[in-house]
Amino acid sequence: MRKIMFFDIDGTLIPEEPGGEVPESTVKALELARTAGSLLFINTGRPLCNVNTDITSLGFDGYVCGCGTNIFCEGKEISYTTVSRELCLETVELLRECDAVPMYERRDCVLFDIQSREMPMIRAVRDDFAAQGKDVSHSTEDKDFSFDKFIICYDERSDIARLRPEIERHFFWIDRGEGFAEIVPKPCSKAYGITAVLSYYGIDKSDAYAIGDSLNDLPMFDAVGTGIAMGNGKMLIPYAGYVTDDIHHDGVYKAMEHFGFFGEDGK
Repeated sequence: MRKIMFFDIDGTLIPEEPGGEVPESTVKALELARTAGSLLFINTGRPLCNVNTDITSLGFDGYVCGCGTNIFCEGKEISYTTVSRELCLETVELLRECDAVPMYERRDCVLFDIQSREMPMIRAVRDDFAAQGKDVSHSTEDKDFSFDKFIICYDERSDIARLRPEIERHFFWIDRGEGFAEIVPKPCSKAYGITAVLSYYGIDKSDAYAIGDSLNDLPMFDAVGTGIAMGNGKMLIPYAGYVTDDIHHDGVYKAMEHFGFFGEDGK
């Protein structure tokens, strides 16, 4: 049967460090797997506009972007989920009242709330995008403001006791670290995206694999037959069906080789 693998980006394909690049062994593994007829998909929390050429140039068959809000198979958009204008505006007001600082994400851009206070992480993300030449001028003041998902930073000034239950009426709240959360509209998730792709191709879950390094990759494991943790993914390892080496020691290559993604003649 044809195999399919879903890949996280940060910490799996690219080291989470300044100037990190896709390891040569990973590039080779992807080439061998494509030659063998395997399907290869990105599965990321990033919206499509933030999947850069260092990833798109690797020849993936498709993309699950924005935690399942936007799905592409071989260049065809098969699914797009966004948030209603009314709920977008309600959410902006709620976050302001609770003093949490967002970065809103849409398939074509990221957007900031210029009425929110500054927080170091959001400022650092905005500055990094600007350094990459991306447009960071979009905001909640745009006439066409809307979003597909968002991230928030919060601290002791934020009213999380009120905010989280209100958010969870319509969204999944994914803790990403102290004072940082990823917010995704229901029913979307990385697992939702995988299920849609498997249905599109008629592939059984048992022939699907996912590889990641952090707890936000855990939903992928529920949607595939085999969940693979990178050796650098310490918190994900207890939940994995297989643990490979870390990103600096050919982890992706070794995992794909172990599970036969290169075919009988692959090396």
